[in-house]
Amino acid sequence: MNNIEINRFQDFFTDHQYLSLKNYLYNYLLRKRAVKKCLKHEPLELILEIGSGISPLAGNFSNVIYSDISFDAIKSLRQMQKSGCYVVADGMCLPFKSHTYSHTICSEVLEHLKDDRLAIAEIGRILKKPHGELIITVPHRRCYFGYDDRYVKHYRRYELPQIKERLQSAGLEPVLIQKVLGPLEKITMNLAVFLFSNFQKPRPGGNSDKANRNIWLMNLFALVFKWINLFYMGFAWLDAKLMPRSLATVILIKSAVSKKTI
Repeated sequence: MNNIEINRFQDFFTDHQYLSLKNYLYNYLLRKRAVKKCLKHEPLELILEIGSGISPLAGNFSNVIYSDISFDAIKSLRQMQKSGCYVVADGMCLPFKSHTYSHTICSEVLEHLKDDRLAIAEIGRILKKPHGELIITVPHRRCYFGYDDRYVKHYRRYELPQIKERLQSAGLEPVLIQKVLGPLEKITMNLAVFLFSNFQKPRPGGNSDKANRNIWLMNLFALVFKWINLFYMGFAWLDAKLMPRSLATVILIKSAVSKKTI
């Protein structure tokens, strides 16, 4: 991720509208639910969440290290939570000793990194042997790449064989693959990103009446969006449940350290 892209996300993390919306998003809530289910009954020792932003999936526990490349994101998260440790770190160059973590979570991060292979190799390095585990979620299917992906600076969407090969190259063996979101999420997020990008800030050169109208519309959208997300989450969950994996827009992969590397 280059400096321009980092600055773009710094703007998000200091934007009040973004902060107020992010943790109510139905897709975030479904990803968090899926990750929590994967961690259930696991012998959790030390957990690293890479790219936590202001919306971590690991929960608020003392044995979690939250990391992100954005200082503003880590600062905001630390103010919201009291437990755990907080580290500003680049996912492609993790400042941790090898074989340190029992579990690593990396959700909706790899697609933002120019060198995702390097990031996965770094994760493989820091996981404990022989029982370290990685949980990732990634956007699925190249054919879905569109406006919303470009807006949030995705380098790619993944085909399943592609991401499995990257994991195996880093000494990680997929043990669980499941759908998290279906086609309904793609339609919804394209609409949400369109509205957010158009009403987030007053347009340069616009008159004050138009600027005030845009702000008013964004505030109304934020209010409505918060209240409908729990209801809408049910439809998104059902959509992912009913659709075949080939149509999934987000998939979760749980991987374990390969016995071949031990």
